[in-house]
Amino acid sequence: MYTGIVQAVCPLAFVDREPNLMRFGFTLPPAIADEVTLGASIAVNGCCFTVTDMSQDREGLAVTFDAIDETQALTNVKHFKPGTLVNVERSAKQNAEVGGHVLSGHIVGTASVSDIERDENRCRMTFSAPSPWLKYVFEKGYVAVNGASLTVAALDREKSTFAVNLIPETLERTNFSLLKIQDLVNIEVESQTQVIVDTVERVMAERLLEKD
Repeated sequence: MYTGIVQAVCPLAFVDREPNLMRFGFTLPPAIADEVTLGASIAVNGCCFTVTDMSQDREGLAVTFDAIDETQALTNVKHFKPGTLVNVERSAKQNAEVGGHVLSGHIVGTASVSDIERDENRCRMTFSAPSPWLKYVFEKGYVAVNGASLTVAALDREKSTFAVNLIPETLERTNFSLLKIQDLVNIEVESQTQVIVDTVERVMAERLLEKD
């Protein structure tokens, strides 16, 4: 489980591509490296990965992850390269404060940046998302973008877009300040909203069948 509060932005130290597998790694800063073990879960750009290797280096704890083909196809992991800055969050401990909203690290797909509006102390970012999962996104609801818990500021279902507002603190603590038009971000929808929508759709479909 994660909370959607990005704890660090880390540059990828390496990216190795093999048949049906991509291996990548980076160094965790000491502040969030305590008690990491092999098999631990860490969210990278919001996607839950398992630590497959680890070693100590001069800057902190170097950790390695594996991404299979399915994960690469569904996320922006496929565009990783050495030096790419990624949002990182350790899995939440029991009784930890949930500063954002509860996340599983299971990405439903990607959205592309379609517009960026910047003015003093504010940035509004709009994403294009012509995908089935957009039905789970609602204005003023929650959505996780690259692992960061955000509130949906605007939604246009006809254009298949949604927008979020980013304060300076969020821009400083995440990789959002690096995003450009057409860049892909990972999306996780709010699980309770997904359950409610799916339940309502199922009940309505059953009622229609009963009428027929």
